[in-house]
Amino acid sequence: MSKPRVNAESPVYSTSAPSGGIRIKGALLTQRSSSLFASLGGWRTVAEMFVSRVLFLISYLLTRDVLVSALVAVGGVIVFAVFRIWADRKYWQATAGLIMVGISAALAGATGEGVNFYLQDIVRNVGAAAVLLVSMLVSWPVIGLLIGFARGEGVSWRHDQDKRRRYQLCTAVFMAKFVVAPLVMLPFYLAGDVVALGIVATLMGTPAIAICVYCCWRILRTPAPDADPAPKPA
Repeated sequence: MSKPRVNAESPVYSTSAPSGGIRIKGALLTQRSSSLFASLGGWRTVAEMFVSRVLFLISYLLTRDVLVSALVAVGGVIVFAVFRIWADRKYWQATAGLIMVGISAALAGATGEGVNFYLQDIVRNVGAAAVLLVSMLVSWPVIGLLIGFARGEGVSWRHDQDKRRRYQLCTAVFMAKFVVAPLVMLPFYLAGDVVALGIVATLMGTPAIAICVYCCWRILRTPAPDADPAPKPA
């Protein structure tokens, strides 16, 4: 009796494979989920944004000086950038984080309004939500593109209905975050409440992203519903 043939082009198992196939598929999808942050710079990039927001808020609470608070935030990110370059030689990721915080600091310092330090967060969330929505509507989910290219599989996942569905769900998770964040932050921005805006922006940053990543990890590691293990012999 011949053995069941497995499609060599696909990194996942055939539905006719034994029960170990479910574990193999879940493991491979879980590995791909870990590449999401790698493609975006990893936790260090997220930490840079988080620390800059916290430093600005603490400094503002202590000094009530927008310019000083902005400079403190930039100084903190410079330390991160230097460490990243020294440890990983990832120049563009370190530079990107510094530029983003530098823009926030410039907006706040130039206008003298502390809320403008967080204006970039509002704009960035709105823009990201729009991009993710469009990618889902055209069936090219951004999360699938990021993970696919980071893992070296390109866009081959589009031929796998299960993968495409999972990447759509993951993209929807992040889109929900990017939609909710500006809706929560905008009232505090318009009211000129720097402290409240700073707290909300910080919470809607790293903590919210961590929740999204966990949700995506759960989505990608769950076995396909139609991939039932082979029946046990009587």
